Amino acid sequence: MAVKITKPEINIREKIAELDKPSGIAGEAMLRAETPQEQFNLINAGRRNLIINGAMRIAQRGTSASVTGSGFTYETIDRIKIARTGTDQLVVTASQATDAPDGFTYSHKLDVTTAESVIDAGEYYRGLQYTIEGQDLTGIGYGTSNAKPVTLSFWVKSSRAGTYSVGFFRDESTDRIYSTSYTVDAVGVWEYKSIVIEGDTTSAITADNSGRLALIWYLMAGSTFTGGSLTGWGNYSAAGDLAKDHNVAWGTSTDDYWQITGVQLEAGKVATPFEHRSYGEELALCQRYYYRTAPGNSYSWLAWGGYSNTTTNAIVFLQFPERMRAVPTLGYSGNFQLADGHGVYSCSSPTITDPTQENARLDWNSSGLTIGRTAAVRNNNDASAYLEFNAEL
Repeated sequence: MAVKITKPEINIREKIAELDKPSGIAGEAMLRAETPQEQFNLINAGRRNLIINGAMRIAQRGTSASVTGSGFTYETIDRIKIARTGTDQLVVTASQATDAPDGFTYSHKLDVTTAESVIDAGEYYRGLQYTIEGQDLTGIGYGTSNAKPVTLSFWVKSSRAGTYSVGFFRDESTDRIYSTSYTVDAVGVWEYKSIVIEGDTTSAITADNSGRLALIWYLMAGSTFTGGSLTGWGNYSAAGDLAKDHNVAWGTSTDDYWQITGVQLEAGKVATPFEHRSYGEELALCQRYYYRTAPGNSYSWLAWGGYSNTTTNAIVFLQFPERMRAVPTLGYSGNFQLADGHGVYSCSSPTITDPTQENARLDWNSSGLTIGRTAAVRNNNDASAYLEFNAEL
């Protein structure tokens, strides 16, 4: 017996047309992903960003500072170092600016207030340098045949269009370097950039709490630092490879500025949306490297739980809010006074004794103290007074 089977008609032209429908930005990114880890990142599963404070929200040192001369210093935004060499006249105001692209509140801004007349061969200016501990980089497998690429992404805005260098410097027994670039296409417009950096199969990253990878954005570079020929990762041997593609004369006009925010570094070849962390979490991560007592009112307390061990010295203890990366150094500013429950006493600047990564003993010299009485420290009608503890890379 014959059985007849019928099927609904299919319009072949319509089915072929459906294949041309776009999959959307997210779908296309998923299709480009080469590994399960990259797809994992795209659906926002787990931590991705190796950068702390990439949204420029934490600024314990203050929101504005004038930067002059040569040096490698942290000025305003936490975890952000500004480096400059040989600049003769250049003065820049570094600030936590409220001008930012959609989805962000702050940016790191460098605004030229005194211009450099001529960019000499040995002059450079790094608008941003960010350094990462070696133990936070073990997952990318450098020094093995499975070394992973990483993707750097950020938002940038500048007064000058052109090609800017961005470099990666590995601090090991043999230093390694990777130099690349990005282009600012239009003046005064926020632009999104993403750069893929190949994995370094040659040497492993030392898994310790030292700074093993520095990301460097160059704004000014004299001829000593440009014109190199290195491609990909290589041993650092020539200064010309540091900013080899840079061609912007930033800093030669008081109209010059440069801003950045939304900095993200992640494993893989796909730039995913910026990973926003809570303010509290971001602050705690920053305080591993630097802690400054918060500004208060006049006579606000800064440290307590101490006692007078002589008539001229008091010991006061301070517990850090986070375990610091390393034993910190002490800094301070302002006027202070001791209090013991019976009176207040003027005191000189503190010294730090036997600090650990968790706490510090501070010794304060004074006079008229009574041995054995409890002691605490407050500002002496100076709301701007602070203590700071520095374990930066």
